[in-house]
Amino acid sequence: MSLTEVIKSGNYELIDVREPMELEMDGNIEGATNIPLGEVEDRKEEILSIEKPVILFCRSGNRSGKALEYLNSQGLKDGHNGGGWAELKANLEANQGTF
Repeated sequence: MSLTEVIKSGNYELIDVREPMELEMDGNIEGATNIPLGEVEDRKEEILSIEKPVILFCRSGNRSGKALEYLNSQGLKDGHNGGGWAELKANLEANQGTF
């Protein structure tokens, strides 16, 4: 499934890999779990145990891409790079209604 198809399905888990101070400064997406990139390796079991598609995002898509690459190498089956949080939020709003 493509990212847009996953969003339209409404069945996914959002993981924000930005640092907590970035959420305070820039904003966040309601319902997203904050797991900073530096904690992804330590919390991989938590992420790998999610039974729905996982959408990772950050400020620009770079860190979420690194996190996705790592998680894929650890066995993540249905992960997607949502890119930057502002673009993802707009995509979510366009495809699912307001958040």
